[in-house]
Amino acid sequence: MKRKILAFIFLAVALLIPVLNMVYVGYVKADTPPYVEWVNHEVKIFYNGYILINDTIKINGNMGNFFLIGFPYKYAPYVLRYMAYDIADFAQQYNVVSDVPLDNRMGFYGFNVTLNPQPRNGVFSVIFVLSNSLLRQNSENTNLFTLDFPAYPSLTVDALSCNASVVLPSNAKFVSGTGTVNATNYSANRALSRFTYEPANMTFQLTTDDIQLFTVMEFKREIIVYSMGEIAVSDSYYIRNDSPQQMTSVKVALPPNASNVRVEDEIGRKGKITLGTVSLTLPVESGKSTRFIVRYNLPKGTGFTFFQEINYYIEKASITITLPEGAKITSLSPNSVLPIGTYGVSRDVFQEKVTISKQSVLPLDGFTLELVYDYNPLWLAFRPTLWIWAIAVFGCAIVAIWKRPKVPEVAVAVPTVAVRLSPETLRKFVESYEEKRRITSDLKSLEVAASKGRIPRQRYKVQRKTLETRLAALSRSLDDLKLKLRSAGGRYAELMHQLEVAETELNEVESNIKSIEARHRRGALTLEAYRKLLADYESRRGKAETTIRGILLRIREEIH
Repeated sequence: MKRKILAFIFLAVALLIPVLNMVYVGYVKADTPPYVEWVNHEVKIFYNGYILINDTIKINGNMGNFFLIGFPYKYAPYVLRYMAYDIADFAQQYNVVSDVPLDNRMGFYGFNVTLNPQPRNGVFSVIFVLSNSLLRQNSENTNLFTLDFPAYPSLTVDALSCNASVVLPSNAKFVSGTGTVNATNYSANRALSRFTYEPANMTFQLTTDDIQLFTVMEFKREIIVYSMGEIAVSDSYYIRNDSPQQMTSVKVALPPNASNVRVEDEIGRKGKITLGTVSLTLPVESGKSTRFIVRYNLPKGTGFTFFQEINYYIEKASITITLPEGAKITSLSPNSVLPIGTYGVSRDVFQEKVTISKQSVLPLDGFTLELVYDYNPLWLAFRPTLWIWAIAVFGCAIVAIWKRPKVPEVAVAVPTVAVRLSPETLRKFVESYEEKRRITSDLKSLEVAASKGRIPRQRYKVQRKTLETRLAALSRSLDDLKLKLRSAGGRYAELMHQLEVAETELNEVESNIKSIEARHRRGALTLEAYRKLLADYESRRGKAETTIRGILLRIREEIH
Protein backbone atom coordinates (compact mmCIF):
# COMPACT_ATOMS: atom_id res chain seq x y z
CA MET A 1 0.00 0.00 0.00
CA LYS A 2 2.78 2.40 0.93
CA ARG A 3 4.52 1.61 -2.33
CA LYS A 4 1.39 2.54 -4.27
CA ILE A 5 1.10 5.85 -2.41
CA LEU A 6 4.77 6.70 -3.02
CA ALA A 7 4.43 5.80 -6.69
CA PHE A 8 1.35 8.05 -6.98
CA ILE A 9 3.14 10.97 -5.29
CA PHE A 10 6.19 10.54 -7.53
CA LEU A 11 4.00 10.46 -10.65
CA ALA A 12 2.08 13.59 -9.54
CA VAL A 13 5.30 15.50 -8.85
CA ALA A 14 6.73 14.41 -12.20
CA LEU A 15 3.68 15.75 -14.01
CA LEU A 16 3.42 18.95 -11.94
CA ILE A 17 6.99 20.12 -12.47
CA PRO A 18 6.70 20.65 -16.28
CA VAL A 19 3.34 22.38 -15.84
CA LEU A 20 4.72 24.77 -13.21
CA ASN A 21 7.79 25.36 -15.34
CA MET A 22 5.63 26.29 -18.33
CA VAL A 23 3.53 28.64 -16.20
CA TYR A 24 6.59 30.25 -14.64
CA VAL A 25 8.41 30.67 -17.95
CA GLY A 26 5.26 32.11 -19.53
CA TYR A 27 4.91 34.50 -16.63
CA VAL A 28 8.54 35.62 -16.89
CA LYS A 29 8.21 36.14 -20.62
CA ALA A 30 4.99 38.08 -20.21
CA ASP A 31 6.53 40.18 -17.46
CA THR A 32 9.68 41.04 -19.48
CA PRO A 33 9.09 44.66 -20.51
CA PRO A 34 10.28 46.12 -23.81
CA TYR A 35 13.08 48.66 -23.60
CA VAL A 36 14.96 51.28 -25.61
CA GLU A 37 18.20 49.81 -26.88
CA TRP A 38 19.68 53.17 -27.89
CA VAL A 39 18.71 56.76 -28.61
CA ASN A 40 20.58 59.45 -30.58
CA HIS A 41 19.71 62.97 -29.43
CA GLU A 42 20.92 65.57 -31.97
CA VAL A 43 20.36 69.32 -31.63
CA LYS A 44 20.91 71.43 -34.74
CA ILE A 45 20.68 75.22 -35.22
CA PHE A 46 19.23 76.63 -38.44
CA TYR A 47 20.76 79.68 -40.11
CA ASN A 48 18.15 82.00 -38.58
CA GLY A 49 18.58 80.59 -35.07
CA TYR A 50 15.64 78.18 -34.90
CA ILE A 51 16.39 74.84 -33.27
CA LEU A 52 15.82 71.36 -34.69
CA ILE A 53 15.91 68.43 -32.23
CA ASN A 54 16.10 64.97 -33.80
CA ASP A 55 15.65 61.98 -31.48
CA THR A 56 16.34 58.69 -33.29
CA ILE A 57 15.27 55.72 -31.16
CA LYS A 58 15.84 51.95 -31.37
CA ILE A 59 13.28 49.93 -29.44
CA ASN A 60 13.68 46.27 -28.51
CA GLY A 61 10.54 44.26 -27.99
CA ASN A 62 6.94 45.10 -28.66
CA MET A 63 6.27 48.65 -27.47
CA GLY A 64 2.64 48.46 -28.48
CA ASN A 65 1.06 51.12 -30.66
CA PHE A 66 2.09 54.08 -28.51
CA PHE A 67 5.42 55.58 -27.49
CA LEU A 68 5.79 58.47 -25.06
CA ILE A 69 8.58 61.03 -25.31
CA GLY A 70 9.00 64.58 -24.06
CA PHE A 71 11.22 67.16 -22.37
CA PRO A 72 11.05 69.64 -19.46
CA TYR A 73 7.84 71.66 -19.51
CA LYS A 74 9.71 74.98 -19.64
CA TYR A 75 10.25 74.37 -23.38
CA ALA A 76 6.53 73.91 -24.15
CA PRO A 77 5.90 77.56 -25.21
CA TYR A 78 8.75 77.35 -27.74
CA VAL A 79 7.52 74.27 -29.65
CA LEU A 80 6.58 75.26 -33.20
CA ARG A 81 6.31 71.92 -34.96
CA TYR A 82 6.84 68.18 -34.45
CA MET A 83 6.71 65.01 -36.52
CA ALA A 84 7.73 61.33 -36.41
CA TYR A 85 8.65 58.82 -39.11
CA ASP A 86 10.19 55.41 -39.78
CA ILE A 87 13.94 55.93 -40.23
CA ALA A 88 13.99 53.28 -42.98
CA ASP A 89 11.09 54.85 -44.87
CA PHE A 90 10.54 58.61 -44.59
CA ALA A 91 7.18 58.16 -46.31
CA GLN A 92 5.95 56.26 -43.25
CA GLN A 93 4.83 59.15 -41.07
CA TYR A 94 3.41 58.57 -37.60
CA ASN A 95 0.67 60.52 -35.87
CA VAL A 96 1.93 62.63 -32.94
CA VAL A 97 -0.24 64.13 -30.18
CA SER A 98 1.26 66.89 -28.03
CA ASP A 99 0.74 68.00 -24.43
CA VAL A 100 0.11 64.54 -22.99
CA PRO A 101 1.27 63.42 -19.50
CA LEU A 102 4.31 61.18 -19.11
CA ASP A 103 2.82 58.54 -16.80
CA ASN A 104 1.29 61.40 -14.76
CA ARG A 105 4.71 62.78 -13.88
CA MET A 106 4.80 66.53 -13.21
CA GLY A 107 7.14 68.96 -14.97
CA PHE A 108 7.21 67.30 -18.40
CA TYR A 109 5.73 68.23 -21.77
CA GLY A 110 4.91 64.95 -23.44
CA PHE A 111 4.18 63.66 -26.94
CA ASN A 112 2.37 60.44 -27.81
CA VAL A 113 3.64 58.77 -31.01
CA THR A 114 1.33 56.22 -32.63
CA LEU A 115 3.65 53.50 -33.98
CA ASN A 116 1.25 51.89 -36.40
CA PRO A 117 2.62 50.04 -38.27
CA GLN A 118 5.64 49.13 -36.16
CA PRO A 119 8.87 50.78 -37.41
CA ARG A 120 11.19 48.60 -39.46
CA ASN A 121 13.95 47.15 -37.27
CA GLY A 122 12.40 49.10 -34.38
CA VAL A 123 14.08 52.38 -35.40
CA PHE A 124 12.19 55.65 -35.80
CA SER A 125 12.80 59.40 -35.40
CA VAL A 126 10.88 62.15 -33.63
CA ILE A 127 11.61 65.74 -34.68
CA PHE A 128 10.87 68.95 -32.79
CA VAL A 129 11.32 72.54 -33.98
CA LEU A 130 11.81 75.17 -31.26
CA SER A 131 11.79 78.96 -31.47
CA ASN A 132 14.98 80.99 -31.91
CA SER A 133 14.10 82.73 -28.63
CA LEU A 134 16.07 79.92 -26.96
CA LEU A 135 19.26 81.12 -28.70
CA ARG A 136 20.52 84.34 -27.12
CA GLN A 137 23.20 86.54 -28.67
CA ASN A 138 25.37 88.54 -26.27
CA SER A 139 24.62 92.24 -26.78
CA GLU A 140 28.13 93.32 -25.73
CA ASN A 141 30.06 90.58 -27.53
CA THR A 142 27.91 89.56 -30.49
CA ASN A 143 30.27 86.67 -31.30
CA LEU A 144 28.97 84.81 -28.22
CA PHE A 145 25.75 82.76 -28.36
CA THR A 146 24.04 80.85 -25.56
CA LEU A 147 21.71 77.99 -26.41
CA ASP A 148 19.04 76.85 -23.95
CA PHE A 149 17.87 73.31 -24.79
CA PRO A 150 16.90 69.90 -23.30
CA ALA A 151 20.12 67.95 -22.94
CA TYR A 152 18.34 64.58 -23.21
CA PRO A 153 14.91 63.31 -24.22
CA SER A 154 12.54 62.36 -21.42
CA LEU A 155 11.35 58.74 -21.86
CA THR A 156 9.06 56.55 -19.77
CA VAL A 157 11.46 53.57 -20.05
CA ASP A 158 15.19 53.21 -19.56
CA ALA A 159 17.57 53.42 -22.52
CA LEU A 160 20.69 51.25 -22.46
CA SER A 161 22.69 53.76 -24.51
CA CYS A 162 22.33 57.45 -25.37
CA ASN A 163 24.45 59.57 -27.70
CA ALA A 164 23.79 63.32 -27.44
CA SER A 165 25.33 66.21 -29.35
CA VAL A 166 24.83 69.77 -30.59
CA VAL A 167 25.68 70.39 -34.25
CA LEU A 168 27.28 73.83 -34.65
CA PRO A 169 28.69 75.59 -37.73
CA SER A 170 32.22 74.46 -38.61
CA ASN A 171 33.72 77.78 -37.47
CA ALA A 172 31.98 77.75 -34.06
CA LYS A 173 33.98 77.05 -30.87
CA PHE A 174 32.56 75.54 -27.69
CA VAL A 175 33.05 77.87 -24.69
CA SER A 176 31.11 76.44 -21.76
CA GLY A 177 28.09 74.40 -20.75
CA THR A 178 25.99 73.39 -17.76
CA GLY A 179 25.49 69.98 -16.17
CA THR A 180 26.75 67.14 -18.32
CA VAL A 181 27.12 69.42 -21.36
CA ASN A 182 30.90 69.82 -21.45
CA ALA A 183 31.42 69.68 -25.24
CA THR A 184 29.42 69.63 -28.44
CA ASN A 185 29.40 65.82 -28.24
CA TYR A 186 28.64 65.54 -24.54
CA SER A 187 27.28 62.00 -24.27
CA ALA A 188 28.50 58.75 -25.83
CA ASN A 189 26.96 55.36 -25.05
CA ARG A 190 25.65 56.61 -21.73
CA ALA A 191 22.72 54.84 -20.08
CA LEU A 192 19.67 57.09 -19.94
CA SER A 193 17.27 56.69 -17.04
CA ARG A 194 13.59 57.11 -17.58
CA PHE A 195 12.07 60.51 -16.79
CA THR A 196 15.43 62.23 -17.23
CA TYR A 197 14.96 65.95 -16.56
CA GLU A 198 17.94 68.09 -17.60
CA PRO A 199 17.53 71.57 -19.09
CA ALA A 200 20.95 72.77 -20.23
CA ASN A 201 22.83 75.76 -21.57
CA MET A 202 25.73 75.84 -24.01
CA THR A 203 27.76 78.94 -24.88
CA PHE A 204 29.75 79.00 -28.10
CA GLN A 205 31.72 81.53 -30.11
CA LEU A 206 31.05 82.27 -33.77
CA THR A 207 32.90 84.98 -35.68
CA THR A 208 31.22 84.37 -39.06
CA ASP A 209 27.64 85.04 -40.18
CA ASP A 210 26.68 81.35 -40.34
CA ILE A 211 23.98 82.10 -37.75
CA GLN A 212 21.82 85.24 -37.72
CA LEU A 213 18.84 85.70 -35.44
CA PHE A 214 15.87 86.68 -37.56
CA THR A 215 12.39 85.47 -38.42
CA VAL A 216 11.07 84.95 -41.94
CA MET A 217 7.51 86.06 -41.24
CA GLU A 218 6.45 85.72 -44.85
CA PHE A 219 7.96 84.30 -48.02
CA LYS A 220 6.27 84.70 -51.41
CA ARG A 221 7.55 83.13 -54.61
CA GLU A 222 6.00 84.21 -57.90
CA ILE A 223 6.92 82.23 -61.01
CA ILE A 224 5.94 83.44 -64.48
CA VAL A 225 6.26 81.06 -67.43
CA TYR A 226 6.35 82.97 -70.72
CA SER A 227 5.08 81.80 -74.09
CA MET A 228 8.51 80.72 -75.35
CA GLY A 229 9.27 78.76 -72.16
CA GLU A 230 11.33 81.41 -70.35
CA ILE A 231 10.89 81.43 -66.57
CA ALA A 232 11.09 84.54 -64.38
CA VAL A 233 11.02 84.22 -60.58
CA SER A 234 10.62 86.80 -57.82
CA ASP A 235 11.12 85.83 -54.15
CA SER A 236 9.66 88.32 -51.69
CA TYR A 237 10.96 88.22 -48.10
CA TYR A 238 9.40 89.82 -45.02
CA ILE A 239 11.86 89.38 -42.14
CA ARG A 240 12.25 90.65 -38.57
CA ASN A 241 15.62 91.21 -36.91
CA ASP A 242 15.69 89.20 -33.64
CA SER A 243 19.35 89.90 -32.80
CA PRO A 244 20.57 92.68 -30.45
CA GLN A 245 22.58 94.30 -33.26
CA GLN A 246 21.77 95.89 -36.60
CA MET A 247 21.21 93.57 -39.54
CA THR A 248 23.03 94.73 -42.67
CA SER A 249 22.91 91.57 -44.81
CA VAL A 250 21.12 88.25 -45.03
CA LYS A 251 21.66 85.02 -46.95
CA VAL A 252 18.86 83.87 -49.24
CA ALA A 253 18.15 80.56 -50.94
CA LEU A 254 18.74 80.50 -54.69
CA PRO A 255 18.43 77.57 -57.12
CA PRO A 256 21.88 76.56 -58.47
CA ASN A 257 20.84 77.36 -62.06
CA ALA A 258 19.52 80.87 -61.32
CA SER A 259 20.80 83.63 -63.62
CA ASN A 260 20.51 87.42 -63.89
CA VAL A 261 20.03 87.68 -60.13
CA ARG A 262 19.12 91.14 -58.80
CA VAL A 263 17.52 92.56 -55.67
CA GLU A 264 15.41 95.58 -54.77
CA ASP A 265 13.98 96.93 -51.53
CA GLU A 266 10.37 97.59 -50.62
CA ILE A 267 10.20 100.89 -52.52
CA GLY A 268 11.96 99.63 -55.63
CA ARG A 269 15.54 100.77 -55.05
CA LYS A 270 18.21 98.46 -56.46
CA GLY A 271 20.36 96.57 -53.99
CA LYS A 272 23.40 94.30 -54.09
CA ILE A 273 23.54 90.50 -53.93
CA THR A 274 26.78 88.51 -53.94
CA LEU A 275 26.91 84.71 -53.78
CA GLY A 276 23.43 84.56 -52.30
CA THR A 277 24.06 87.28 -49.68
CA VAL A 278 21.80 90.32 -49.93
CA SER A 279 23.24 93.62 -48.70
CA LEU A 280 20.26 95.48 -47.25
CA THR A 281 19.73 99.03 -48.52
CA LEU A 282 19.24 100.33 -44.97
CA PRO A 283 20.35 98.57 -41.75
CA VAL A 284 17.51 96.93 -39.81
CA GLU A 285 17.47 97.74 -36.11
CA SER A 286 16.85 95.09 -33.47
CA GLY A 287 13.17 94.17 -33.32
CA LYS A 288 12.37 95.95 -36.61
CA SER A 289 11.34 94.38 -39.89
CA THR A 290 12.03 94.91 -43.58
CA ARG A 291 10.95 93.65 -47.00
CA PHE A 292 12.98 92.97 -50.12
CA ILE A 293 12.57 91.08 -53.40
CA VAL A 294 15.11 88.84 -55.14
CA ARG A 295 14.49 88.42 -58.88
CA TYR A 296 16.17 85.91 -61.19
CA ASN A 297 15.63 83.79 -64.29
CA LEU A 298 15.67 80.03 -64.80
CA PRO A 299 16.46 78.06 -67.97
CA LYS A 300 13.68 76.74 -70.19
CA GLY A 301 12.21 73.46 -69.10
CA THR A 302 13.41 73.78 -65.49
CA GLY A 303 11.45 71.61 -63.06
CA PHE A 304 9.71 73.27 -60.15
CA THR A 305 11.39 72.46 -56.83
CA PHE A 306 10.59 74.24 -53.58
CA PHE A 307 12.17 74.62 -50.12
CA GLN A 308 14.94 72.10 -50.80
CA GLU A 309 17.66 74.76 -50.72
CA ILE A 310 16.58 76.63 -47.58
CA ASN A 311 18.38 76.39 -44.23
CA TYR A 312 15.96 78.30 -42.06
CA TYR A 313 12.47 78.22 -40.63
CA ILE A 314 9.64 80.14 -42.39
CA GLU A 315 6.43 81.09 -40.61
CA LYS A 316 4.27 81.48 -43.71
CA ALA A 317 5.02 80.75 -47.37
CA SER A 318 3.09 81.04 -50.61
CA ILE A 319 3.89 80.12 -54.21
CA THR A 320 2.19 81.33 -57.38
CA ILE A 321 2.88 79.89 -60.84
CA THR A 322 1.45 81.89 -63.74
CA LEU A 323 1.25 80.16 -67.11
CA PRO A 324 1.24 81.86 -70.54
CA GLU A 325 -2.05 83.22 -71.85
CA GLY A 326 -4.02 80.42 -73.48
CA ALA A 327 -2.19 77.59 -71.68
CA LYS A 328 -4.36 74.84 -70.18
CA ILE A 329 -3.17 72.63 -67.33
CA THR A 330 -3.54 68.93 -68.13
CA SER A 331 -1.71 67.43 -65.13
CA LEU A 332 -0.71 68.78 -61.71
CA SER A 333 0.92 66.38 -59.25
CA PRO A 334 3.15 67.35 -56.31
CA ASN A 335 5.83 64.81 -55.44
CA SER A 336 6.13 65.03 -51.67
CA VAL A 337 5.97 62.75 -48.65
CA LEU A 338 4.72 65.52 -46.37
CA PRO A 339 1.62 67.63 -47.10
CA ILE A 340 2.63 70.62 -49.25
CA GLY A 341 -0.14 72.78 -47.78
CA THR A 342 -3.24 74.06 -49.55
CA TYR A 343 -3.01 74.32 -53.33
CA GLY A 344 -5.29 74.79 -56.29
CA VAL A 345 -5.77 76.28 -59.74
CA SER A 346 -7.39 79.65 -60.40
CA ARG A 347 -8.56 80.66 -63.86
CA ASP A 348 -8.80 84.14 -65.33
CA VAL A 349 -10.30 84.90 -68.76
CA PHE A 350 -7.21 83.80 -70.71
CA GLN A 351 -4.79 82.57 -68.03
CA GLU A 352 -4.39 79.88 -65.38
CA LYS A 353 -2.46 80.11 -62.12
CA VAL A 354 -1.33 77.53 -59.58
CA THR A 355 -1.30 78.74 -55.98
CA ILE A 356 0.26 76.97 -52.99
CA SER A 357 0.31 78.18 -49.38
CA LYS A 358 1.87 76.56 -46.33
CA GLN A 359 2.49 77.44 -42.69
CA SER A 360 5.60 76.49 -40.69
CA VAL A 361 8.10 75.51 -43.40
CA LEU A 362 11.31 73.49 -42.87
CA PRO A 363 13.99 72.12 -45.21
CA LEU A 364 12.29 68.73 -44.73
CA ASP A 365 9.24 70.13 -46.54
CA GLY A 366 11.06 70.29 -49.87
CA PHE A 367 9.06 68.95 -52.79
CA THR A 368 8.86 68.96 -56.57
CA LEU A 369 5.83 69.85 -58.65
CA GLU A 370 5.11 68.10 -61.91
CA LEU A 371 3.11 70.50 -64.06
CA VAL A 372 2.02 69.63 -67.61
CA TYR A 373 0.06 72.04 -69.78
CA ASP A 374 -1.07 72.44 -73.40
CA TYR A 375 -0.20 75.60 -75.28
CA ASN A 376 -1.07 76.66 -78.83
CA PRO A 377 1.63 78.86 -80.44
CA LEU A 378 -1.12 80.86 -82.17
CA TRP A 379 -1.61 82.62 -78.82
CA LEU A 380 1.67 84.42 -79.54
CA ALA A 381 -0.25 86.62 -81.97
CA PHE A 382 -3.07 87.33 -79.52
CA ARG A 383 -1.61 90.41 -77.85
CA PRO A 384 -0.16 91.95 -81.06
CA THR A 385 -3.57 91.54 -82.72
CA LEU A 386 -5.27 93.30 -79.80
CA TRP A 387 -2.75 96.14 -80.04
CA ILE A 388 -3.34 96.52 -83.79
CA TRP A 389 -7.10 96.70 -83.25
CA ALA A 390 -6.65 99.19 -80.41
CA ILE A 391 -4.39 101.40 -82.55
CA ALA A 392 -6.85 101.21 -85.43
CA VAL A 393 -9.77 102.25 -83.20
CA PHE A 394 -7.70 105.01 -81.66
CA GLY A 395 -6.69 106.26 -85.12
CA CYS A 396 -10.30 106.35 -86.26
CA ALA A 397 -11.24 108.31 -83.16
CA ILE A 398 -8.45 110.83 -83.84
CA VAL A 399 -9.63 111.30 -87.44
CA ALA A 400 -13.22 111.80 -86.29
CA ILE A 401 -12.19 114.39 -83.74
CA TRP A 402 -9.93 116.13 -86.26
CA LYS A 403 -12.79 116.59 -88.71
CA ARG A 404 -15.13 118.11 -86.11
CA PRO A 405 -15.70 121.90 -86.34
CA LYS A 406 -13.26 123.62 -84.04
CA VAL A 407 -14.63 125.96 -81.36
CA PRO A 408 -12.37 128.64 -79.94
CA GLU A 409 -11.33 127.82 -76.43
CA VAL A 410 -9.86 129.91 -73.68
CA ALA A 411 -6.58 128.43 -72.54
CA VAL A 412 -6.18 128.14 -68.79
CA ALA A 413 -2.73 127.61 -67.38
CA VAL A 414 -2.69 125.04 -64.61
CA PRO A 415 0.47 124.61 -62.60
CA THR A 416 1.59 120.99 -62.70
CA VAL A 417 4.86 121.35 -60.85
CA ALA A 418 4.97 121.62 -57.09
CA VAL A 419 6.26 124.77 -55.44
CA ARG A 420 9.79 124.17 -54.24
CA LEU A 421 9.86 124.00 -50.43
CA SER A 422 12.92 124.87 -48.40
CA PRO A 423 15.06 121.97 -47.15
CA GLU A 424 14.57 123.24 -43.60
CA THR A 425 10.78 122.79 -43.87
CA LEU A 426 11.13 119.26 -45.23
CA ARG A 427 13.74 118.35 -42.61
CA LYS A 428 11.54 119.68 -39.82
CA PHE A 429 8.58 117.66 -41.10
CA VAL A 430 10.55 114.38 -41.26
CA GLU A 431 12.17 114.88 -37.84
CA SER A 432 8.85 115.85 -36.24
CA TYR A 433 7.05 112.86 -37.75
CA GLU A 434 9.74 110.41 -36.63
CA GLU A 435 9.66 111.95 -33.15
CA LYS A 436 5.89 111.45 -33.09
CA ARG A 437 6.32 107.76 -34.01
CA ARG A 438 8.92 107.32 -31.24
CA ILE A 439 6.63 108.89 -28.64
CA THR A 440 3.72 106.71 -29.79
CA SER A 441 5.95 103.64 -29.44
CA ASP A 442 7.05 104.78 -25.95
CA LEU A 443 3.40 105.17 -24.93
CA LYS A 444 2.65 101.60 -26.02
CA SER A 445 5.67 100.27 -24.12
CA LEU A 446 4.60 102.25 -21.06
CA GLU A 447 1.09 100.77 -21.22
CA VAL A 448 2.52 97.23 -21.41
CA ALA A 449 4.88 97.86 -18.49
CA ALA A 450 2.06 99.28 -16.38
CA SER A 451 -0.30 96.40 -17.19
CA LYS A 452 2.37 93.89 -16.10
CA GLY A 453 3.16 95.82 -12.92
CA ARG A 454 6.74 96.64 -13.86
CA ILE A 455 6.47 100.31 -12.82
CA PRO A 456 4.55 102.01 -9.97
CA ARG A 457 1.16 103.49 -10.83
CA GLN A 458 2.15 107.04 -9.86
CA ARG A 459 5.28 106.92 -12.01
CA TYR A 460 3.20 105.58 -14.89
CA LYS A 461 0.77 108.51 -14.68
CA VAL A 462 3.57 111.10 -14.62
CA GLN A 463 5.41 109.58 -17.58
CA ARG A 464 2.20 109.17 -19.57
CA LYS A 465 1.20 112.79 -18.96
CA THR A 466 4.63 113.98 -20.10
CA LEU A 467 4.53 111.89 -23.29
CA GLU A 468 0.97 112.93 -24.12
CA THR A 469 1.86 116.61 -23.71
CA ARG A 470 4.83 116.25 -26.09
CA LEU A 471 2.67 114.30 -28.52
CA ALA A 472 -0.04 116.97 -28.56
CA ALA A 473 2.51 119.73 -29.28
CA LEU A 474 4.11 117.67 -32.05
CA SER A 475 0.71 116.92 -33.61
CA ARG A 476 -0.14 120.64 -33.82
CA SER A 477 3.23 121.39 -35.40
CA LEU A 478 2.82 118.49 -37.87
CA ASP A 479 -0.64 119.73 -38.88
CA ASP A 480 0.87 123.08 -39.89
CA LEU A 481 3.70 121.40 -41.78
CA LYS A 482 1.27 119.06 -43.58
CA LEU A 483 -0.74 122.08 -44.66
CA LYS A 484 2.37 123.70 -46.11
CA LEU A 485 3.31 120.56 -48.06
CA ARG A 486 -0.26 120.09 -49.28
CA SER A 487 -0.45 123.73 -50.37
CA ALA A 488 2.77 123.34 -52.35
CA GLY A 489 0.84 121.10 -54.76
CA GLY A 490 2.30 118.54 -57.16
CA ARG A 491 4.06 115.55 -55.64
CA TYR A 492 3.98 117.04 -52.12
CA ALA A 493 0.18 117.13 -52.15
CA GLU A 494 0.06 113.56 -53.44
CA LEU A 495 2.48 112.38 -50.73
CA MET A 496 0.34 114.01 -48.02
CA HIS A 497 -2.74 112.31 -49.42
CA GLN A 498 -0.99 108.92 -49.35
CA LEU A 499 0.20 109.64 -45.80
CA GLU A 500 -3.32 110.39 -44.59
CA VAL A 501 -4.66 107.20 -46.17
CA ALA A 502 -1.89 105.12 -44.51
CA GLU A 503 -2.47 106.79 -41.13
CA THR A 504 -6.20 106.13 -41.34
CA GLU A 505 -5.51 102.48 -42.18
CA LEU A 506 -3.04 102.20 -39.28
CA ASN A 507 -5.49 103.70 -36.78
CA GLU A 508 -8.25 101.39 -37.98
CA VAL A 509 -6.00 98.33 -37.67
CA GLU A 510 -4.90 99.27 -34.13
CA SER A 511 -8.55 99.68 -33.11
CA ASN A 512 -9.49 96.32 -34.66
CA ILE A 513 -6.61 94.53 -32.90
CA LYS A 514 -7.73 95.89 -29.52
CA SER A 515 -11.27 94.77 -30.31
CA ILE A 516 -10.38 91.18 -31.18
CA GLU A 517 -8.07 90.93 -28.16
CA ALA A 518 -10.94 91.97 -25.89
CA ARG A 519 -13.32 89.52 -27.61
CA HIS A 520 -10.75 86.72 -27.30
CA ARG A 521 -10.28 87.41 -23.58
CA ARG A 522 -14.06 87.26 -23.08
CA GLY A 523 -14.23 83.94 -24.91
CA ALA A 524 -16.35 85.41 -27.72
CA LEU A 525 -13.67 84.59 -30.29
CA THR A 526 -11.98 81.21 -30.73
CA LEU A 527 -8.20 80.94 -30.71
CA GLU A 528 -8.12 79.90 -34.39
CA ALA A 529 -10.33 82.81 -35.48
CA TYR A 530 -8.33 85.20 -33.31
CA ARG A 531 -5.03 84.10 -34.85
CA LYS A 532 -6.43 84.37 -38.37
CA LEU A 533 -7.79 87.89 -37.79
CA LEU A 534 -4.60 88.96 -36.01
CA ALA A 535 -2.44 87.75 -38.92
CA ASP A 536 -4.62 89.72 -41.36
CA TYR A 537 -4.44 92.89 -39.27
CA GLU A 538 -0.67 92.51 -38.78
CA SER A 539 -0.27 92.25 -42.55
CA ARG A 540 -2.36 95.40 -43.09
CA ARG A 541 -0.39 97.21 -40.40
CA GLY A 542 2.87 96.18 -42.02
CA LYS A 543 1.75 97.53 -45.40
CA ALA A 544 0.63 100.84 -43.86
CA GLU A 545 3.91 101.26 -41.96
CA THR A 546 5.84 100.42 -45.13
CA THR A 547 3.93 103.15 -47.00
CA ILE A 548 4.71 105.69 -44.27
CA ARG A 549 8.40 104.77 -44.24
CA GLY A 550 8.52 105.09 -48.02
CA ILE A 551 6.92 108.56 -47.92
CA LEU A 552 9.36 109.79 -45.27
CA LEU A 553 12.26 108.37 -47.26
CA ARG A 554 11.16 110.20 -50.43
CA ILE A 555 10.82 113.48 -48.54
CA ARG A 556 14.24 112.93 -46.95
CA GLU A 557 15.73 112.46 -50.42
CA GLU A 558 14.19 115.80 -51.45
CA ILE A 559 16.28 117.50 -48.74
CA HIS A 560 19.47 116.55 -50.56
